[in-house]
Amino acid sequence: MTIPTHKTALLLGATGLIGDLLAHRLVDSPIYSHIKVLVRKSLNWQHPRLQEVQFDFDHPNGLLIQADDIFCCLGTTMKKAGSKEAFQKVDYQYTMDIARLGLANGAQQFAVVTAMGADTESSFFYNRVKGEVERDLTDLNYPTLLIFRPSLLLGNRSSSGRGETRLGERIAEGAMRLFNPLIPTKYKGVDASKVANAMLITAQQGLADKHIFESDALQDF
Repeated sequence: MTIPTHKTALLLGATGLIGDLLAHRLVDSPIYSHIKVLVRKSLNWQHPRLQEVQFDFDHPNGLLIQADDIFCCLGTTMKKAGSKEAFQKVDYQYTMDIARLGLANGAQQFAVVTAMGADTESSFFYNRVKGEVERDLTDLNYPTLLIFRPSLLLGNRSSSGRGETRLGERIAEGAMRLFNPLIPTKYKGVDASKVANAMLITAQQGLADKHIFESDALQDF
């Protein structure tokens, strides 16, 4: 399949660990001539092909969701969200709102980061919400749906310029790096850069229908 160039990409979650890395890769890609980033606060860098779009996720304006490919790296934590309802709003509702609006406006691909263990029947609330996102995105029938399920993410969150620290994750990351050689590939921590690479590379391959990339497959990127 011939991959068109000069496409428009729309990115959600550009201030997060994966999103920041992906944004920099998108502006360097010859496939995309225009990269739109939905933000609440301005990014700390600029590029001629990068457009910041100030966006109210609680009152989404569908006219702003115009793109060929949508990349969703939205995500929070229970601690940061403060409640299950607030967590679900960010990780489920915001994602689904943008997905629906994008599809209605002609988007062809939707790429989303969920989590290893995403399952609508999971006893863990986090994994259950991620499973519900996958299920309902599937029901939208995007021409191409790309789902990425990383294990614990490894990487420097402060590189995005937000200086975010998550103590529990930093401790787990240190332990993961120490014991990574002994852990089965599926459960090893995965560098956020590999997830960003996987999202960009697979979006440029002209895939059709739904594809799920488990954490062990992400190690190859």
